[in-house]
Amino acid sequence: MNDQPQQPRVPDPANEFASDSSSIDPRDFRNALGTFATGVTIITAAAPDGKPYGLTCNSFASVSLNPPLVLWSLVVYSSSLTIFQNASHFTVNVLGASQQALASKFAKSSDDKFTGVDWTPGLGGAPVLAEGVANFQCRSVNRYYGGDHVIFLGAVEAYTYNATEPLLFARGAFGRFLADDERKKSP
Repeated sequence: MNDQPQQPRVPDPANEFASDSSSIDPRDFRNALGTFATGVTIITAAAPDGKPYGLTCNSFASVSLNPPLVLWSLVVYSSSLTIFQNASHFTVNVLGASQQALASKFAKSSDDKFTGVDWTPGLGGAPVLAEGVANFQCRSVNRYYGGDHVIFLGAVEAYTYNATEPLLFARGAFGRFLADDERKKSP
């Protein structure tokens, strides 16, 4: 843990995205980013043959209300990258607090991630998972390259949501959200 502000030296623009040119320690930077609690999602898409693909992701964010746009990012060396780059649609499935095991299942490489998972095909065949907090069915609009990730921009074409408690992730662990009124009830 480091309480001192991290101020990188001014990089040479020609080498700014080179992995060896930053003075910031990647592990310490990851620890600092981990202090920001996020929701947990499973992003899904379908291959051209209809096979479902999905992965756990916490880099989901809203971009715009009008038009309704969202984004998420995927590391460039992901085995699923080509599927998501070529998919016409993707679904962002926001997980509930009771779906930690599902988040862990989709975080690992496996050919049978959808075995035993309740889902229906959504727009473009992208799986919509059952029992989540929300889902956003998106048309792929654009991709941007940022460092070691590809940022996917999606136009939301359909969505659902409910009042189920969301699953959170911070400091490398899953957690829960307690509203102020819930904390007051706790002993």
